[in-house]
Amino acid sequence: MTASAPATVHRVASRGRGAHRSITSALRAAADGDEIRIAPGDYVEVLVLDRAVSLLPDDGPDHAVRVLAADPGRPVLEVTAPGVHVGGIALTGQDPGLPAVLVTGGGLELDGCEILGGRVEAGSDASLTLRGCRVSRAALAGVHANTTGPTELVDTVVEDIDGTGVVLGSAASAQVLGLTVGRVTGSGVRVRGRARAVLRDCRITSPGRSGLLVEDDAAVTALDCRLAETGAEGVRVLGSSPRSQEARERPQAADGGVLLADCQVLGTGSDGVAVSGTGDVLLLNCRLRDGAGPGVTAEDDSRAVLVDCQVDRPHGSCLVARGAARLSAEGTSMRGSRANGLLAGDRSQVTLASSDVRDCGFSAVHACDDARLTLTSCRIGATPEHGVRATDRAELTVEGVRISDCGLSGLQVDAAAGARVRGLSVVRGRTGISAESTGTVVLEECDVTEAERAGITCGTGTSAVLRDCRISGTGTAGLVVGERATPSIEDCTVRDATGSGLVLGPAAEPRVKSVTVTRTGKNSLFVGEKARGTFEDCVFAGAGTEGPAFPAVHVSAGSAPVLRGCLVRDTEEDVAAEKGARPVFDDCLSRNVTNPALPTGPKEALPSTAGGDAAAGTGARETEAPAEDTLEDLLAELDGLAGLDRVKHDVSSLVKLMRTVRRREEMGLAAPPLSRHLVFTGNPGTGKTTVARLYGRILAAVGLLDRGHLVEADRSALVGEYVGHTGPKTTRVFQQAKGGVLFIDEAYSLTQYAGTNDFGQEAIATLLKLMEDHRDDVVVIVAGYPKEMEVFVRSNPGLASRFTRTLLFEDYGSAELVSIVEHQASQHQYALTPAAREALTAHFDAAPRGRGFGNGRAARQLFQSMTERQAYRVAELPEASESDLMTLMPQDVP
Repeated sequence: MTASAPATVHRVASRGRGAHRSITSALRAAADGDEIRIAPGDYVEVLVLDRAVSLLPDDGPDHAVRVLAADPGRPVLEVTAPGVHVGGIALTGQDPGLPAVLVTGGGLELDGCEILGGRVEAGSDASLTLRGCRVSRAALAGVHANTTGPTELVDTVVEDIDGTGVVLGSAASAQVLGLTVGRVTGSGVRVRGRARAVLRDCRITSPGRSGLLVEDDAAVTALDCRLAETGAEGVRVLGSSPRSQEARERPQAADGGVLLADCQVLGTGSDGVAVSGTGDVLLLNCRLRDGAGPGVTAEDDSRAVLVDCQVDRPHGSCLVARGAARLSAEGTSMRGSRANGLLAGDRSQVTLASSDVRDCGFSAVHACDDARLTLTSCRIGATPEHGVRATDRAELTVEGVRISDCGLSGLQVDAAAGARVRGLSVVRGRTGISAESTGTVVLEECDVTEAERAGITCGTGTSAVLRDCRISGTGTAGLVVGERATPSIEDCTVRDATGSGLVLGPAAEPRVKSVTVTRTGKNSLFVGEKARGTFEDCVFAGAGTEGPAFPAVHVSAGSAPVLRGCLVRDTEEDVAAEKGARPVFDDCLSRNVTNPALPTGPKEALPSTAGGDAAAGTGARETEAPAEDTLEDLLAELDGLAGLDRVKHDVSSLVKLMRTVRRREEMGLAAPPLSRHLVFTGNPGTGKTTVARLYGRILAAVGLLDRGHLVEADRSALVGEYVGHTGPKTTRVFQQAKGGVLFIDEAYSLTQYAGTNDFGQEAIATLLKLMEDHRDDVVVIVAGYPKEMEVFVRSNPGLASRFTRTLLFEDYGSAELVSIVEHQASQHQYALTPAAREALTAHFDAAPRGRGFGNGRAARQLFQSMTERQAYRVAELPEASESDLMTLMPQDVP
């Protein structure tokens, strides 16, 4: 094998022996791999590099070798071969509008070079690398890579360009690191065609147009870049490919669109980021500040996603969505906008989650036209207008949002907009919630506090739905129902209103149920002229704190409200009706009223001011205890359960202990310390809920509980989704269980979530306080897997001190599971043959008994499967007898 010849060094100098007098002469003499060393000086030439050579200065300071194009119409350097390297040389073209360096094929690496008077251009499939270079005084572009080959720009400066700083086109694949672009009249960096570019640690300052312009099907990833003082947008994305419906629905593709991560976009001439056409933009941990237009605008069929970003002090809105754009922001802060924090219009779809919107010049969030907007776990406020406004035909969904300090309404829904709102908290501001829309408006579990005027208003002719809402401390009325409005209002409370609690405008006709109004300055209920409506199971308490001239219920002339099962209490006067009023009071009472017009006798099952809405909307399931249980019957029922011998013994022992306690109390002796709260541990289907239900009935039979009913709850029934939600939610479930047993399944789930927005510990703290304050009113049973329950009880000293007794529910044996199937069969008029019992026993013996085994639940499911298989079998008999229809055989066992 023949060794390759060593590289030859060719020298170029104006004088001296053995040196070429021109670079062109040296190039003619050079072969692939040779090196050309050039002495300092000025060379007027046109260099064509058609072989893999290196051009380097022989000595002297940087750029002491200066090559000037000899022909005004040609580049100073043209490359057609691969592997060409040029380092430390100044290359100057004569026409700024033409390339000073042109790569038509092969590859060129420029290292530490200065290019003046023309651009650096690569085409076809050429590769191009600039490392530590400076490109200036060109027109149209500083660097133009319109190639399918790779492009690399490292620590390069592009400045003083009458046009775009860097253009990447065709199918170029570019890696750009430490690029600086300044004083260009066009865009800083333009990426188009099918080009792919990754920009890292780049600085683009004072371009005449966009800092970064992305067009067509190009894709860009920008990491830790800074774009500042742009003449137009900081980033402009113009997608042109049509997008299918499937593409609209799926998330952004990882290999397409534009990704900005850890970037700063500052002082832009218009939008910070603008995306249109079918463009896609994803911003991660970016900061946009002090732009002359909106922070981010999404238009047409584009998509924009912001995660953990800051948008500060734009002259326009922080975020804008128009056309059919999709825009979402999570963990994003929007502050100091001179317009809206978020503006959603046309047919756009916008989602805002875990974000803050504050200090805006207009409404913080505004949805109009046919936009669809979802707000989840956001904080909104400090605006002279509305916190959130939905108008025209916009559709709004709100979950767990807090709005504060608004000059107008916290939430304004008007025109024909629709809104579904849950868990909204509005603090301060002129009005809490204004439902002025003729569209569908549903408000659930909302809190309005300290509004200057009304807490919630339902506008003229509207029909909003209010469930489990709370209004307190309003400057005027608590809840206002406008003229001809027909809202549905259920399980709501109004307290401490300076004016009246509930006000009906002329001809209003609401449907009101289980509403409590307490401590109002004026009337609890004011019924305007010709108003109607029904009021069921409501409480009106403490009216007229401003003076005795305000009765609890004022009925104006021509009105005809119907009140059923309502209670008026703690006031000077219960009812005052003007001449011509025709109110109907059905089964209503007054208590502690100085001048009552309603009956004052006792009444069962009336709501109370303390707990009238306790069971409303708790998400907990209640099972009422049957009447007239005897202790003997209950113990017999317990003994009749399959298996559970250890549990039966423990419960019987507890009964004996509690009967002794009860006897001591009846004799006037002090009761010994006794915790009735229990921990039930065991796998699913072992009868924990059944025994809990019996335990409550047994305590009622002994006389230690008033009702003995069971309320079943889990984490979702106790834990809220935003600050201030969990305490009231847990309290309502506890109130629902008063006089009975609160059974919390999988209780350890209250401590298994470690996120910053988890409120499980708050639920535990609330529960422990309620157990202490109402120790004789409720028995709490926590249940779940043994190991997890042990960790749960030990996780909190308060839990450990209150749950001192654990009942272990062991898995059922095969014989006990067969007994459960037989019990199910007997209840449903089936009978098992002896062979079927043997088949069942074999089935259960073979069943794996891991953690997921369903025990009694599995037995019940097996019985259901057997009846289905038997039905298929019997259906094939020509004439089925009654015995055939009742008998379960071995072949019916799966």
